[in-house]
Amino acid sequence: MKITSTAFVKSSFSEQDWPRVGLPEVAFLGRSNVGKSSLINSLLGVKGLARTSSTPGRTQALNFFLINRRFHFVDLPGYGYARVPRAIRESWGEIVTTYLAKRESLVLSIQIVDSRHDPSKLDLQLREWLTAYGKPHLTVATKSDKLSQNELRKSIGRAREILGASASGGEVVAYSAVTGYGRERVWRAIEEAITVSHSPS
Repeated sequence: MKITSTAFVKSSFSEQDWPRVGLPEVAFLGRSNVGKSSLINSLLGVKGLARTSSTPGRTQALNFFLINRRFHFVDLPGYGYARVPRAIRESWGEIVTTYLAKRESLVLSIQIVDSRHDPSKLDLQLREWLTAYGKPHLTVATKSDKLSQNELRKSIGRAREILGASASGGEVVAYSAVTGYGRERVWRAIEEAITVSHSPS
């Protein structure tokens, strides 16, 4: 996909703040510091649009970005970072769950895992939730440039096994924000989801 325009729209801390324009939305989910912002910036070919941070738990709201004036990317708060106060963790969970369950304009959820590590219990819980509720999803294993081809192949196979990717229908795609490896495959999934959302039912 050719990117002609990108713009930060808003940070939303509650359902009332979500954009009401009804454009298709692609959500990015994953553990804190797994590389959600880097993935978004890499896909768009824009530096610094989505804020990156070495401090886990920095993203505390749903951040909406307008792409090509046609659809939104939504950067969701990371999960699983223990140092974030419990009350805030719980409120983040409520915000994310409400968004995933109720947002009619959500056409694809991209779950991000680190290719250097096995998916966690929280990763598996999210995958099971997306599958149970029939939410279209794709798993992207970031930082693939940190592994050899043999290591990466084993890592992707292990992630598929842990997440039950074959059974749930969701794919696991290796990705590198440094080299752009996997970028075309992720964009293809995004374009397909947007196209399906606009086709007559």
